[in-house]
Amino acid sequence: MVKKILRPLALLAALFLECLPFGAVLMFANPEGDSYRRTYSYFDPTPFGYANFAPFITAILTAVAVIMAIFFIALKKPTGKAYLGISTAAVVISIMPFVFFGAEYYPPTALFISVALALHAVITAVS
Repeated sequence: MVKKILRPLALLAALFLECLPFGAVLMFANPEGDSYRRTYSYFDPTPFGYANFAPFITAILTAVAVIMAIFFIALKKPTGKAYLGISTAAVVISIMPFVFFGAEYYPPTALFISVALALHAVITAVS
């Protein structure tokens, strides 16, 4: 019972946090050499254009997982291996800014998104 409630809640929480303008980070420098930080939504293509690909890909995979979840609920069928694969890929890709760019590119919002996606993937794998 808890799995049936917690799995969609984790996915919707991740989707909600991805819509907020605090998840994807870009660092810019001014001519004096000082750097400043700008944050964007996961769905904003600006970080993607500046070679921070992971947030946008994570957002797309999360949206696909939501669509697949609605599809499986409407047909009253159990989720398949592709659903688990998409959920797992979203978790792995959501961690990539931390791995490749460091902690300054990984704000708390991104951490919460990764945790929500990981919770969703684990519950999907178990059920």
